[in-house]
Amino acid sequence: MTYPAINDKIIAEHGLNPEEYQYILKILGREPTFVELGIFSVMWSEHASYKNSILQLKKLPKEGDMMLAKAGEENAGVVDIGDGKAISFKIESHNHPSAVEPYHGAATGVGGILRDIFTMGARPIAAFNSLRFGNPEKPAVKHLLKEVVHGIADYGNCFGVPTVGGEIYFEDSYEGNPLVNAMAIGLLEHKNLAKSAAAGIGNKVLIVGAKTGRDGIHGTTFASVELSDASEEKRTAVQVGDPFYEKLLLEATLEIIEAGLVVGIQDMGAAGLTCSSSEMSAKGEVGIEIDVAKVPQRESGMNAYEIMLSESQERMLVIVEPANVEAVQSIFTKWDLDAVVIGKVTEEQLLRVYFAGELQAEIPPEYLVLGGKAPVYKRESRRPDYLDELQNQDLSGLKTELSYEEILFKLLAAPNIASKVAVYQQYDHMVQIGTEVEPGSDAAVIRILGTDKAIAAATDCNGRYCYLDPYEGAKAAVAEAARNVACSGAKPLAITNCLNFGNPYKPEVYYGFEEAIRGISDACIAFDTPVTGGNVSFYNENPEGAIYPTPVIGMLGILEDHRHALAQYFKQAGDFVLLLGKAEGGLGGSEYLKQVHNLVAGKPPTIDLKAEKALQDLLPELARRSLINSAHDVSDGGLLVALAECCFNPDGFWGFVSDELTCKAGGNTELYFGEAGARVIVSAPEYKVSGIMELAKEHGVNLMVLGDVNRKPVFKIEEYIYRHVADLYDIYTDSIKL
Repeated sequence: MTYPAINDKIIAEHGLNPEEYQYILKILGREPTFVELGIFSVMWSEHASYKNSILQLKKLPKEGDMMLAKAGEENAGVVDIGDGKAISFKIESHNHPSAVEPYHGAATGVGGILRDIFTMGARPIAAFNSLRFGNPEKPAVKHLLKEVVHGIADYGNCFGVPTVGGEIYFEDSYEGNPLVNAMAIGLLEHKNLAKSAAAGIGNKVLIVGAKTGRDGIHGTTFASVELSDASEEKRTAVQVGDPFYEKLLLEATLEIIEAGLVVGIQDMGAAGLTCSSSEMSAKGEVGIEIDVAKVPQRESGMNAYEIMLSESQERMLVIVEPANVEAVQSIFTKWDLDAVVIGKVTEEQLLRVYFAGELQAEIPPEYLVLGGKAPVYKRESRRPDYLDELQNQDLSGLKTELSYEEILFKLLAAPNIASKVAVYQQYDHMVQIGTEVEPGSDAAVIRILGTDKAIAAATDCNGRYCYLDPYEGAKAAVAEAARNVACSGAKPLAITNCLNFGNPYKPEVYYGFEEAIRGISDACIAFDTPVTGGNVSFYNENPEGAIYPTPVIGMLGILEDHRHALAQYFKQAGDFVLLLGKAEGGLGGSEYLKQVHNLVAGKPPTIDLKAEKALQDLLPELARRSLINSAHDVSDGGLLVALAECCFNPDGFWGFVSDELTCKAGGNTELYFGEAGARVIVSAPEYKVSGIMELAKEHGVNLMVLGDVNRKPVFKIEEYIYRHVADLYDIYTDSIKL
């Protein structure tokens, strides 16, 4: 088998700089083979090695009493929820593939995150997504949105997992480089928790699942460079998935895990067989020897380089004791899947790759993996000059001829606020019959069948806040995710994160990354919500520049009794409507500024971590005592937008009447449209208000009566706004179409 000669051009094409190539020579003590060069290329790419982020990630809090798998050590985080049960959850990006092949890029993003979950021995019970696009009025963006949503829907619906939540933002900075972050949640028994480390000298290495093709080769390195006009030529780096095959793989995988036949198991996602074999070997401090000619292939003439680097979907690498090989193969045969022995575990700590008995690669695996001896860098960091200019911009003199009613209409129609029902109606959110709170509310709630428990989850991040202040913006992302989960009646437990940034070699980008890590860390420590794992996605840029810093947070919470779950909608005429938290907030970075004044400026809300934690403690207690009928956080658009959203009950509109929001000298713009955190709207019968007040006082949370729920579906704010709720709802639901 003949490969090209290795020269400077070939080395550069593999994404390796001269210093890294010299390091390879030092590791091997010789020139690498072409297959070895490919292995180092994908494993030292940013997407696989985290070489520019690992030093910062180590600053995140990762310890907690309920953690059953440490962040970064397994395919996904695992959190104990009691009664011998646990939740596995994780979020990851598929940004670059979705930019050039939106349907397949999004679909395989869903498939990959689902495999991370069931590789842990967990059955997926929910899927989420967090999406970012450019101006939705542009035809190219409309196409991206439509195809991404269809990719997510088709894969999740066919696989049979309910897609129950997420978020979509539209900002010019994501033009040409959309963000597609996929999250999944699974349920497992403690006894079925599977590990990924290889172990047991002489144990067999099996590749199971689908056959291997040429799709996805160098997908990992493709995800580690900026998008450009040439990216269109890299469509072959985008994988193609098959959700029906994945469903078969799920059942077969869980069956061998539950039967106790697995020593170690690893998903083949980024970098395919290369990543799974090297990581399993390094984690177990053993060697792995494989002959890739034995790998089942769906294309003819594939060589060792292609097989090792292929990112074909729906595949796993499994370590099995020799006596159990036949049983494993029998189970996979039953599910019409391949399960082929391609190697064994060895004592000598080397990854050896053969092709039909001919040695192709021999590398110590600790030099390939995250946390091992792969290259690690700290890049130059510099505070962007624009921050001082934008944060200190005087907003006090801004005037508008628009009435409060017209502003509310404009905000309800804004793409970042408007209903995403056109998107989430594409998803099956009721399959598996565990969904208690459906998409459209602050957090999704999924019942743990066979118990009284339920989990709640939400994804959150306002990239505009992070652009204006990456530290406060990242704090706000954690705080809002926790607040949304608490609004459902759940106690926030832990987070996963997907950190989307531009080119880390640009000092201003790296500064934003450092500051975001600091913000996440401070918030997670204050909330006692450790980081269970996640994903870093750098190089999210287009020819116009970097995306907004976008550290997406996936928050998990627990309800001991699913019957106490809350949604954001008013439910009963005559209920008092209360605001928990301080009334007003600043306009910096707000949707009001963007929509009314076409400004992205000011300092975004400063997050009071103590006030946020007090709310997180108060809300689940109010729910547990059945004192409130609904809860909804005040976020994008401010107080009036949140109040209007409370009226949009899917079971029928409710009105809201207030003569309490008294206009002050200088107007009510900040009160009505400011976006400060630590604020939640709740509704409750009058006879329960005194109990709410007592608990709020105990927790140190301010309380203000805003008005009451009216059976007549009219939205009234003093003399300023008086409109039928249906008018508001039509505006809210008419902006985003597929």
